[in-house]
Amino acid sequence: MSAFRKALQGNKVLIFDGAMGTLLQSRGLVPGQSPEQFGRSNPEAVAAAHRDYLEAGADVITTNTFGGTAYKLGTDIDVRAFNAQMAAVARKEAGDKHFVAGSVGPTGHMVRPLGNVGFTDLVQAFRTQIRGLVEGGVDCILAETHFDLAEAKAVVVAARQECDLPVGVSMTFEGGCSLTGTPPHCFVDTMQNLDVDLLATNCSAGPEQLVEVVRDMLPRLQTPLLVEPNAGLPELIDGETVFNLGPEAFAQQMRQFVELGVGCVGGCCGTSPDHIRALGRECPEKSAAANSVFSPCPPVVVTSRFGSVTLGPKSPLALIGERINPTGKKDLTAELQAGELQRACALAAEQVQAGATVLDINVGAPLVEESQLIPELVLELSRRQQVPLCLDSADPDAIELGLQAAPGSPLVNSISGEEGKMERLAPLCVRYGAPFILLPLEGGALPVSAESRLSIIQRLIDKALALGVPKRLIVVDALALTVSSKPEAARACLETIRACQERWAVPSVLGLSNISFGLPARELLNSTFLTMATGAGLSGCIANPGSVRLQEALAASEVLLGRDPQAQHFIQGYAEWTPGTGAVPARATASGGGEEERTVLQRAVIKGETEVVTREVQEALRQGSQPFELVNNELIPGIMAVGEKYEKKEYFLPQLLLSAEAMQAGFELLRPLLEAAKDQEKPKKIILATVEGDIHDIGKNIVALLLRNHGFEVVDLGKDVPAETIVQAAEEHEAELIGLSALMTTTMVKMEQTLELVRKRGLSTQVLVGGAVVTPEYARVIGAHGYAADAVGAVKKAKELVAE
Repeated sequence: MSAFRKALQGNKVLIFDGAMGTLLQSRGLVPGQSPEQFGRSNPEAVAAAHRDYLEAGADVITTNTFGGTAYKLGTDIDVRAFNAQMAAVARKEAGDKHFVAGSVGPTGHMVRPLGNVGFTDLVQAFRTQIRGLVEGGVDCILAETHFDLAEAKAVVVAARQECDLPVGVSMTFEGGCSLTGTPPHCFVDTMQNLDVDLLATNCSAGPEQLVEVVRDMLPRLQTPLLVEPNAGLPELIDGETVFNLGPEAFAQQMRQFVELGVGCVGGCCGTSPDHIRALGRECPEKSAAANSVFSPCPPVVVTSRFGSVTLGPKSPLALIGERINPTGKKDLTAELQAGELQRACALAAEQVQAGATVLDINVGAPLVEESQLIPELVLELSRRQQVPLCLDSADPDAIELGLQAAPGSPLVNSISGEEGKMERLAPLCVRYGAPFILLPLEGGALPVSAESRLSIIQRLIDKALALGVPKRLIVVDALALTVSSKPEAARACLETIRACQERWAVPSVLGLSNISFGLPARELLNSTFLTMATGAGLSGCIANPGSVRLQEALAASEVLLGRDPQAQHFIQGYAEWTPGTGAVPARATASGGGEEERTVLQRAVIKGETEVVTREVQEALRQGSQPFELVNNELIPGIMAVGEKYEKKEYFLPQLLLSAEAMQAGFELLRPLLEAAKDQEKPKKIILATVEGDIHDIGKNIVALLLRNHGFEVVDLGKDVPAETIVQAAEEHEAELIGLSALMTTTMVKMEQTLELVRKRGLSTQVLVGGAVVTPEYARVIGAHGYAADAVGAVKKAKELVAE
């Protein structure tokens, strides 16, 4: 075991360092200059910053490589050599008595389908950076300030391919979720499936604001936790960004995390060596809670980007929708053979609406290239639906590509005792943190008796553990065989379910419909057997969620097993139930549930169905609808409803982008007609830019997309734009608005400079500001005309400003 891993398990609270940018500014880093560029030319200044933190009592210092990928450094810098240089600087200062964490920050790009970068491209970029960090002598790899689950997953995959060093991952949360919609507990579940050594949350807020984030992480936490808040929220004082929480107050507020069981603490923006010194005095040893938060038997959890589904005796039964399967579906088969996914996406939406908590996807049919279609379907469903996926294929290459495409931890269906299958698939599941269904089949004969199944299960579990598979990734298929030909099969299945729970403490699932094959009244048999299996300890079933009898049996079983507190779900769905009515509770989902009262075109925008939007706009024009009416009465109301869902946390960034793209497709069809109209009102113009010195533009790009959806003419100047260029563009385009974005505290001051130049030139152009570090108070102090916390808010505020 490495020294760092031993330290994580020790009794001392590990103290990490604080902000790097603040110290480098005192040593020559100018506002807007990246710390990486400065450090490359001034390694002694970086070394001095490390020394300051070590002298303050830090146990772990972090390399000056947060923006150390090729995406951030550019093509002119040798990525491996730069990271090795910065790691060596830190290593020299740390010596043998302290630890060095190799910092790996976000690339600034979105992985598909949210952006254009592929998962394997990210992995390769991170591998190059990590290779340099390892050469420079770091003790662990620490992914910092990540906001997207897929990119964080890419760092872990890259690190595991490059080294055997401990890996930590930190995600930043605002409003209870990351930027792309991941709640803290889902982040924990996904990273623990990847078997990381350290979990963390940092930035975005001060200690008081991160308490709820940590509380959400604790229930399933199996991994040491690091908390690194900012020194409060930033304020602008005399032209400088200042964090208002002093060292002693910061340290005192941090004590609550140690008492909750956190074993590692440090600081982010605004913290200094004095903050770290106070932290060491206030938090010297771990509390008793640090050793009691870990359960001896972690549950099996499958995740999407948006949430987790737990498989275990204390959790509701997971209903795995089986309908995305071409067997017996000629229309689906034909679409899949043509490489089309519309029917599969529709089946997914129907099943989620019916109550499926996981979606099984199977595209196996003649003339279908599974290795091409499965990852494409995974990408499409991962932004349309919020539930986890189950990858069902006999093609190992298709499974691997699907695992790369899935942002979370999908379930793999399945690994049997077929020769070579465990050896091929189990390492993939470990690499990508994917639980899998263990199918008790060896050779050609079906194991009918419980004894034969259990012996196979034991052998396959032993083989999986020998291959390094953690037990938290194993789910057993209890193997439902048809009772029409094997009357004893149902009882054998129930015995297998009980043994999985009692002997191995692993969850079990089954394909429900197999039990009734060849018999009449199959739903009656299926629902009755489901009740028996649930009582025996079944954790999940693969079935048709649209079955009324199945839903009734499932809802009643959850009440009787005490897994529906106060029978809330049952009462909601069946309060007016009478025999034969089959009342099933409707569930509003990201697929657009609850929007039935809207028009077809509005619903298509809300659901992000580009093909439907295009078809409906074309049809409406053929029937004589006016383009302005379609924009004002159909497209705009649809995208406004999307904004409302986003604000209510019903939608997240992936769904927001999907709907925006669908609306944009409709708008582009109407654009020539709108431009040809003589009485058309000229669109309001807005200049958008990320301020000088700041190379982050993801948020700005999202704002640009939504503003165009709402009829604005957007002039996007890109990132790292000087104030002079911004103001000159506003003059040339006679823009009504300027929108400024900044993600770093060191570049916030450029917003004020831009505003001063607008006033100096005597322009009437109003300025709207936003970005991760920008606050309403900061906007007020610098004299901005408006502030927006996110893209939806930016659209609302922009409309207000141009209406004044």
